[in-house]
Amino acid sequence: MRMTSLASLTVGLLAVSGGVSAQSGLHNETDINDRLLIVSVVDKINRGCDSIGVKFFKAQRFVNDLKSDATSLGYSRQEVNSYIENKANRAEMRKRRNAYFNSKGASNLDPQSLCVLGHAEIKQQSRIGTLLRAK
Repeated sequence: MRMTSLASLTVGLLAVSGGVSAQSGLHNETDINDRLLIVSVVDKINRGCDSIGVKFFKAQRFVNDLKSDATSLGYSRQEVNSYIENKANRAEMRKRRNAYFNSKGASNLDPQSLCVLGHAEIKQQSRIGTLLRAK
C-alpha cells in the first residue's frame, strides 16, 4: 500500500502566509517551480514503479522547506494552494515532468522506464534520488 501521494502532501504542506499575487508571482519563481517539478517527478515514479517508494519524512521536510521559502517570499496559503490546484499550472507541470522523463530516456506511460530512471536517480543520489528508496 502506498503512503499518501506526494502531490497531496505538497498541497497540504505548502500552506503559507503572506500576500503576493500567486498567479503572476509564483509562476515566475524559478526555484519554487523547479522544486515542485522534483516533487512531481518523485510522485510519478512512486506511483508508477512498484520497486521504488518515497522517503516520506525526507520528502515531507523537502516540501516544508518549500513552504518556508514561499513564506519568506510573501505568498499566502490560499495563493499557493490556488497556484498548485490550477488546472493550467498542473498541466504545465506535467508537461515539464514528462519532458524531464523524455530527456532521461523514460516515459510517464512506461512503468518499467520509470523504475529504471528512479533506480538511476537513487544511485546518483540526485535531488530526486534522495527522496526515493528502493524497496
